[in-house]
Amino acid sequence: MASVRAALLAALLAGPAAAVAPLAATAPAAHADAADDAFLAALHAKGIYFGSPQQAIISGHEVCDELDIGKTPNQVAQSVMSNTDLDGFHAGYFVGASIRAYCPRHAS
Repeated sequence: MASVRAALLAALLAGPAAAVAPLAATAPAAHADAADDAFLAALHAKGIYFGSPQQAIISGHEVCDELDIGKTPNQVAQSVMSNTDLDGFHAGYFVGASIRAYCPRHAS
């Protein structure tokens, strides 16, 4: 599990367009639901695109995993910004959209 988590984080931090094909066999199949639909729509509204909807959903959940282990939203956004082509606004928006969709317990 830890290696899958590390690989997912590496995929997230490598960039939104980075392929996560090697993880496809270990990642649970994402199914569209209201939270996923709202998350994807929020990203698209701000011009944030991934290689696939499933990749975006997995990365959104990874944000929550990082918050669950004690990182702050700002720390996660800084990591996203530092390791992707997203600027501060879009990295912060991605983290916020992830929180709203998948881990509202981290909303302040």
